Amino acid sequence: MDFGLTTEQAQIRDVVAEFVDEEVAPRAAEIDETDEFPADLVAEMGELGLMGMPFPEEYGGAGLDYHSYAIGLAEISRGSGGLGTVVAAHTSLAGNMLYEFGDETQKEEFLTPLAEGTDVGAFALSEAEAGSDVPAMTTAAEKDGDEYVVNGGKLWISNGSVADTITLFAKTDPEAGNRGISSFVVRPEEDEGFVVEGTEHKLGDKGCPTAELRFDDVRLPEDRLLGAEGEGFVQALKTLNGGRITIAARGVGIARAALDDAREYSQQREQFGGPISDFQAIQHKLADMDTKLQAATLLMHRAADLKMRGEDYIKEAAQAKLYASEISREVANEAIQIHGGYGYTTDFDVERYYRDAKLNEIYEGTSEVLRNTIAGQLLEE
Repeated sequence: MDFGLTTEQAQIRDVVAEFVDEEVAPRAAEIDETDEFPADLVAEMGELGLMGMPFPEEYGGAGLDYHSYAIGLAEISRGSGGLGTVVAAHTSLAGNMLYEFGDETQKEEFLTPLAEGTDVGAFALSEAEAGSDVPAMTTAAEKDGDEYVVNGGKLWISNGSVADTITLFAKTDPEAGNRGISSFVVRPEEDEGFVVEGTEHKLGDKGCPTAELRFDDVRLPEDRLLGAEGEGFVQALKTLNGGRITIAARGVGIARAALDDAREYSQQREQFGGPISDFQAIQHKLADMDTKLQAATLLMHRAADLKMRGEDYIKEAAQAKLYASEISREVANEAIQIHGGYGYTTDFDVERYYRDAKLNEIYEGTSEVLRNTIAGQLLEE
């Protein structure tokens, strides 16, 4: 049992932290205000190997272990929660679907440009009436000769309006429930009938477009099917389990940013003849914030460790995501409190951290669903 970082992991942390401090953090407020997808930053991350961190070099990835990936994503999220979602949806969801379930031809054609960062990926699972209840989806893919004809719509799709490659879930057998769901690769620029209906105006997570997508008689050749028909539901669950580790990393990154800002502000802000960091009430807040952050970080790495070992990590990933999501909001809330009235204004970043943190409790498994998952796993042990 080793709680220290390897030399490579520390190097990854330092390289990403330097990029974030020099390129991301100075633009984070602007990204939040304009809500524009930062294509240039994404391209730079591709050049640095940050868009394919956990994928093998043979597919254009950086070949990093999952600890390094989580560390890197936490640093990116420290600079911008929206950019953290861009990378997580691209890598943990779209990219991982191709890596885990694609054949060699699909990996070479679709995964490689994603891992290299020349393409952007999205994961189209949710619908208006099918969020946590995945089998309630209505999007259908009907076989027609050597093609599948897709009709339906998807909602809440991160990167959906800017993606070059989308992993799509649709029912190939509507009567078979979750065993009738399959997954496909969609190429928006090539596939006629693909429509971006619009993007959502969100509380936070700015810079990552969350899109509504429509599929009108989109014809996909047979070789766009990932795995076999009927395997999509299981594929989605496995992918989301791994993705929860990276949402935990996003929470860790946001909490770190909030704590750092609160600590610095408390040492500069003076009241009653001295810095407010001298007050025990402020010290206790900082102590609790850091303790929660350290605990969330350990849960994140525990889940990553089990994943790397090939062991069951469903409960641990759910716990990491649940706890990191909730403490990121709590830490950001305390950071606002420490800033006082200034914290409630856009003059300081802590209000943005709070808005970005809230999303962690909703996407890729709500906190309520995760508690169900944890309890179910616990009762089966």
